[in-house]
Amino acid sequence: MISSKKNNATDLPIFLGIVSTLVILGFVFVYSSSSVYGLEKFGSAHYFLKKQFIGLILGLIGFTILKLLPIHFIKKISPLVFLTTLGLTALTRVPFFAVTIHGSSRWLRLFGFTFQPSEMLKFALIVYVSYFISKKIDYFSSFFKTYLPLLIITGATSALLLMQPDFGLTVTLCATIFILLFIMQFPKRFLLSTLAFIIPAAITLIYLKPYRFKRVLTFLNPWADPKGAGFQIIQSLIAIGSGSFWGVGISNSRQKFFYLPMQHTDFIFSIIAEETGFIGSFCLILLYTSFAYFGIKIATNLHDPFARLTILGFTVLISLQAITNLAVTTGLVPTKGVGLPFVSYGATGLVCSLAMLGLVSNLATTQTKIAN
Repeated sequence: MISSKKNNATDLPIFLGIVSTLVILGFVFVYSSSSVYGLEKFGSAHYFLKKQFIGLILGLIGFTILKLLPIHFIKKISPLVFLTTLGLTALTRVPFFAVTIHGSSRWLRLFGFTFQPSEMLKFALIVYVSYFISKKIDYFSSFFKTYLPLLIITGATSALLLMQPDFGLTVTLCATIFILLFIMQFPKRFLLSTLAFIIPAAITLIYLKPYRFKRVLTFLNPWADPKGAGFQIIQSLIAIGSGSFWGVGISNSRQKFFYLPMQHTDFIFSIIAEETGFIGSFCLILLYTSFAYFGIKIATNLHDPFARLTILGFTVLISLQAITNLAVTTGLVPTKGVGLPFVSYGATGLVCSLAMLGLVSNLATTQTKIAN
């Protein structure tokens, strides 16, 4: 117990320091990558930076609220919050409320505000699943009492995300839930049966949607259509290669001059690599590796199942998003719309990520006091 207290007292500040560093880097490179685009389209080089700053303020408010709320209250309202965010995500299917960007209806416009409800949904899903599992900890061997309800919860979430469509987030969330179930040692026959269903289903979904299948073909050979489907990944690789060892210097990117699409969101790493080179890229990857290490370490030092699962869930989810984004920008996997956590432009994503960290801080601090 004493060891757990000492570890978390040291690890939590380091963990939060890593996130703070990533957020600061995000502001630097959101401005660097978006200034030309913002000036051209909106008449202000600071357009995206200002919106990201609003996300930071709201995120810090969310962090503070989740840091102070009683854990028993968070558990109590987790089903309601999950259903609410599920409903808001479903509203993206209603044209009157939905905002479509790049062919995907992932945003809502309500009361003059535009936000991405799926970012809130992934937060709510992790908390609710962690709460559900912690309640059913003595019934893991029961398919109908525990495993089937979890499949329904995850399946409903996945179905809504696929309708937007958001295949990348669907895969990331499903992988996160599966990892949590594996860690909690659910029966292997359940997990293997789920994999036996999910893998063919995912392949079918890719094959049935021409644009997804085209992305796979482009991934295999982007140079087959360098001015069309392969343009984005080729420009990304050019940006990364141009950075060489030391980079061309912050704000000196050439690819941000309308060569690389989505340079401040899904492909911000390409700009970072171009401007800071191998050294900067290595440091960024090291930050995400440290984030995963300390997040897992904090979780494993806790004894409460809800606290452990929630922190593990957030850590795994954010780490998988980072891995996916880095793999996409370097051409290691087909293109998906997954941003770089804490760094890519996206006010809703930043708000929800910082709110996650508030709950992590709350859980780690509360459980340490209980252990003491």
